[in-house]
Amino acid sequence: MKILILNGPNLNLLGTREKSIYGSRSFEDYFEELKEDFSDLELTYFQSNTEGVLIDKLHEVGFSYKGIVLNAGAYTHTSVAISDAIKAIDCPVVEVHISNVFAREAFRHKSMIAPYCTGSISGFGLDSYRLALQYFERMKPKQIGFGVKNS
Repeated sequence: MKILILNGPNLNLLGTREKSIYGSRSFEDYFEELKEDFSDLELTYFQSNTEGVLIDKLHEVGFSYKGIVLNAGAYTHTSVAISDAIKAIDCPVVEVHISNVFAREAFRHKSMIAPYCTGSISGFGLDSYRLALQYFERMKPKQIGFGVKNS
């Protein structure tokens, strides 16, 4: 089962950026651990700081992959375009955030993408990704996509 982990702006700086919020581990190192721990899933990883590139990637895999784990970073709170892209594709998307967005600035409390995602996970550090992958791992192929997406 093909699953894409898609990270948005500034997440390329994990391990060096605001360590008190995001920790000291790079995502690339963590991704290697995820691939080992979820060897029954075919995981791919992509990161971009550019909104249009993220949308292009959603379009590219959104009709052929079985799921997407998306940390849209700050675009979560601002991007109608990413929200529309999620709404337009077939595969389910799980929104993740490393920090607890509800314990941060008020503007981070609103997600533009959540209404079109199967679910949202935040506040568990890098393990937010692990929780999302566990969802996909536990779902039977025919159940993938069931939920609020595209409703």
